[in-house]
Amino acid sequence: MMGLMASEETRTVTSMRIPTPEAHTGTEPATRAWTIRLVMLAIVLTALNLRPAITSLGALLEEVRDALGMSGSVAGLLTSVPPLCFAVFGVTAPRLARRFGPGAVVCAGMAAITTGLLIRPYVGSTPGFLAATALALMGIAVSNVLMPVIVKRWFPDRVGSMTGLYSMALALGTASAAAVTVPMTEMLGGSWQTGLAVWGALGVTAVLPWIPFVRDRKPAPAPSAREDHARVDTPPVRITRSRTAWALAVYFGLQATGAYITMGWMAQIFRDSGVHASTAGLLLAVTMVMGVPLAFVIPRLATRLPHQGPIVLALGACGLVGYAGLYLAPVGGAWVWAVLLGVSNCSFPLALTMVGMRARSSAGVAQLSGFAQSTGYLISIPGPLLVGVLYQHSGGWGLPIALMAGLMIPQMAVGVLAGRNRTVEDETVR
Repeated sequence: MMGLMASEETRTVTSMRIPTPEAHTGTEPATRAWTIRLVMLAIVLTALNLRPAITSLGALLEEVRDALGMSGSVAGLLTSVPPLCFAVFGVTAPRLARRFGPGAVVCAGMAAITTGLLIRPYVGSTPGFLAATALALMGIAVSNVLMPVIVKRWFPDRVGSMTGLYSMALALGTASAAAVTVPMTEMLGGSWQTGLAVWGALGVTAVLPWIPFVRDRKPAPAPSAREDHARVDTPPVRITRSRTAWALAVYFGLQATGAYITMGWMAQIFRDSGVHASTAGLLLAVTMVMGVPLAFVIPRLATRLPHQGPIVLALGACGLVGYAGLYLAPVGGAWVWAVLLGVSNCSFPLALTMVGMRARSSAGVAQLSGFAQSTGYLISIPGPLLVGVLYQHSGGWGLPIALMAGLMIPQMAVGVLAGRNRTVEDETVR
């Protein structure tokens, strides 16, 4: 993916219909300004659509289970589908982008999200519901991988600010779906089917701005002599031999486990404790929205420290306290536990920051990123499923919450190892 990002940054596209930032002249400033604004709008709308398919379902999971006769184990499988799709379909995104162009692939991804969200409430069976959800998640997976490519290509001198805008929109979409799905469902007549399907309308708005970029399919240029020389001088990193790479992959997987358990089950935990459905959705939204400010703060703090272990431990401690509160006083301290778990879930931007810090070369970063994320998402798959199984067989949330809290211990341990001031090249290139 990183190689694709580099090629996209240097690509020269000569299409007269959609001028790229690398291919413009002084005679077309108005057209280019319009195009840049359109790309910016497309990025924001895409980010808004990357999580509602998950968090809107979490808010109405009880109604979906009752209507489809879905067991707790199957519901746990449903909450495990997102990381599975991200691991399987995300890998295909760079290859698809090289063949069809990133704009076309993201446009198709938004169409897949829209289609999946519109049809899944009305298929009438659990297998059909799972298949439609997988379709939407497939669109999310490829779009999620290619958004950094789009940002790097169109805004090479504003990667930080555009990534911040993208991250904020993603968190906003996540929190909004959690907060308003239940009250919006009640306002639209109380049908859970309408409450889930309405998010497909947001997907339609994200398809439209990508349509002009579907024809932008120019192949990446061949590597320059300087790039060839750099490849000769830089030995390939045997990433699987790096203890830091494995620690970072496990850390990424465990934090993803906690995030998807939270998105899939936290609203249900509050509802089963006696919290009103709309309030439970708001509590989940609070947890999700914590990622908006902290996504800016944590990476900047992490890069100023030689060892990121203290941040890992602080985030883990917030998670342990939040889970303990969720077990002991789920209603009385609900808002406090939601905030603490939201802080704990900000291990995600920390993990991405450490990926960039644990390798010296861009090739090393690309290898480490691919290894840590693909391995991590695979690791995260069983967690939400196991929570569903424990909930069904124990008849309560004691064991599932104990599992969530227990996973924080190895997460903190491997996070401290991943945060050490060293690079994967130091461990693999001799």
